Amino acid sequence: MKKIGILTGGADCPGLNSVIRAVVRKGMQEGYVVSGIKNGWLGLIENDMRILDIRSTAGILDKGGTILGTSRVSLVDDGEQVKKLAENYKRSGLDALIAVGGEETLKIALHLHEKGLTKVVGVPKSIDNALSGTDYAFGFDTAVNVATECIDRLHTTAESHHRIIVIEVMGRYTGWIALEAGIAGGADEILVPEIPTDLRKICEDIKSRHKRGRNFSIIVVSEGASVFGYDHNIIPIGERRRFGYVGEIVAKMIEENTGFETRVSVLGHIQRGGTPTAYDRLIGTQFGVKAVDLVKEGKFGQMVSLRDNRLQSVDIEKAVKTRKEIDMELYELAKVFFAA
Repeated sequence: MKKIGILTGGADCPGLNSVIRAVVRKGMQEGYVVSGIKNGWLGLIENDMRILDIRSTAGILDKGGTILGTSRVSLVDDGEQVKKLAENYKRSGLDALIAVGGEETLKIALHLHEKGLTKVVGVPKSIDNALSGTDYAFGFDTAVNVATECIDRLHTTAESHHRIIVIEVMGRYTGWIALEAGIAGGADEILVPEIPTDLRKICEDIKSRHKRGRNFSIIVVSEGASVFGYDHNIIPIGERRRFGYVGEIVAKMIEENTGFETRVSVLGHIQRGGTPTAYDRLIGTQFGVKAVDLVKEGKFGQMVSLRDNRLQSVDIEKAVKTRKEIDMELYELAKVFFAA
């Protein structure tokens, strides 16, 4: 009987358990034994695995996180860790491996595939929807919904207290969460990594709103937002900020240059946790079933993909070659409501 391994690597996100459950159900239906590898690539290095079945994966569809655990492992060369990983893959009797993760997890999968060390299929996971080759990765929809709910809640506080509230969301290199949650939550300004922002223009927009009697504003900022053209000792002109601080810096600048009371709310890991949305459960399930199909068809080195609302596959190499930037047409739509 053939054997499939499945691991979840990188940061956790809602929908991982949906994929695991689907791989187990579909795998068993196709006659495979499914082995769950604990804590991502680390589990394969340490040979930490266990057989998964219907009983062990029952009731996990709506649970956040991953029952297999996860880790961040950087395999930058073909040293001792890669040697152990390859040996354990062979010793365990695995015929194929399904790697569920984001950019770094899939880059490792690609490296192992190209070296002929594993037969691997990828499944895209991305909170900030940054993977190329697929319109959506699971985890993103939940993050947008959580961020939108938080914006809604902070909106009433901002309006009641006549404050500016800066809301920092995830998105180191791409601004998908900020853009979609910002539009859905009625943000007055949205700052993203792809488009450099002049804070002086933001401050002028806020002042203009106040003159029209709109004495509060909601500013949604990606954690990797690019801010240019502001001559201040905390933000050198044109330089990227450390991730996780940009919201505080933007709030400080706005308050200093407008005189309006400004607060910051950093949503952080709350966007990763908790119950996945129905959509993330759905595409997680679809991705898991499709991954087993790719294994069965021998299409290794491929990643499951959702394009034009159809399940497809794409070379992992293409998926990790470049990050997927925001839809500029959607950003232009968002600008219609800036400083309104």
